[in-house]
Amino acid sequence: MRTPTAIKSILPMGLSYLASGGSLITSSAAQLLTFAILARALGVLEFSYFVGLTAITAVAVQLCGLGSQEALVRRVAQDRTMFRVMFGHSIIMSAATGALLVALGLVALPFLFTLDANPWTNLGAISLFLLANIILTRVILFVEAAFLAHSMFAAANRNVVLYAAGRLVAAVAGCLVFGVDSLAEWAVWNFVAHLVIAVIALRSIRSLGAPKFHIVRDELRNGLLFCTPFVLRALRQNIDLLLLTAFTSPEIVASYGVARRIIDSGYLSVDALNRLMYPGSAAATVNGLRHGMARFRKVFFVSLGISTVTAVILIAAAPLLPLLFGHEYVSMPDFVRILAFVIVLMGMYATALEALGSSGHQLQRALVLNSATIIGGITVALATWRFGINGTFVASYAVEAGTAAFAWFMLLRLAAASDKPAPRLGGEGVLGS
Repeated sequence: MRTPTAIKSILPMGLSYLASGGSLITSSAAQLLTFAILARALGVLEFSYFVGLTAITAVAVQLCGLGSQEALVRRVAQDRTMFRVMFGHSIIMSAATGALLVALGLVALPFLFTLDANPWTNLGAISLFLLANIILTRVILFVEAAFLAHSMFAAANRNVVLYAAGRLVAAVAGCLVFGVDSLAEWAVWNFVAHLVIAVIALRSIRSLGAPKFHIVRDELRNGLLFCTPFVLRALRQNIDLLLLTAFTSPEIVASYGVARRIIDSGYLSVDALNRLMYPGSAAATVNGLRHGMARFRKVFFVSLGISTVTAVILIAAAPLLPLLFGHEYVSMPDFVRILAFVIVLMGMYATALEALGSSGHQLQRALVLNSATIIGGITVALATWRFGINGTFVASYAVEAGTAAFAWFMLLRLAAASDKPAPRLGGEGVLGS
């Protein structure tokens, strides 16, 4: 039986988890509502352009900054005095990579998307979209990371809700009040919304200190290793849909696409836990990975419980989903039930991956993710091509189970070998110091 003292020690963490999970779920719901408003206002063709641009910028924003956001959370959680240096490092890296990504987008995207018949208006609309969805989004995400690094979870949650609510307000005002019905017009509203949110977010971290502009050399390699898996994952996450589109019926593709989005939303329950635990995990492993293993085992079982409950809830709710998404999605309830326990496997390896990342083992983390992405992508592609949707389901479980096994093998192996403290940095390794 738990003592009152034990309960008191658990209660604040539980409340923080509820707040963290609630903010992510609120953000996801607001995003879906924003998409629904835009889909109605823009029409099928322009909304398809919007989806395409959003997918491209979602990959680009992960490259922007080359992982400097993760480095900020990890290093500042270990040493609060590093915030000014890591703040400046992140600004330099985000500005440099962001400018390059926007420039590349302005060269390539006008050939793929026509948002307006006038070439200059088209270029201007695309540039606003890129600036908002890459650079300003990175600023907003950086502010969240700054709060997380200082264990200011309530402030981080407010930033998440602000971001989602700001975009929703822009969609309501632009489309429902002022009658925006083209993507070129929406690009202006989208940019202004992101700019206002970014300014508010930056003002909220003024008390944490001004940036000190230096490049932390040792984090360049770590940052590159951290962000590259996201690029490869983009192909992994879309190859099944591409092949299903080529070899199966539109209903199968639509039902599978919606089901997978629901599964991704279900994973937020696990993501909320990892988001909450990451700064403490970084601090726990400051003298070596083995010192954090007791913590990681506890997080694993909590993650396992949360993901299992989420999967059961989705299975129970599956018959009701056509009431929300439409009865034309005949296969969707079955697909959700089949895919539900993928969340459990994702929760299992998420704990190991966060442990590797928070302890500074970015090479090993990247090895696990990149191997899973490349091998998994090929496996899913071959299985889908050969056996259709059934092959997709089997391959998905096989890939996620293999990822979990590899991630924990890597973590336990490193923990057993971590007799000496992992390399940590103070003021060394900084250009210009």
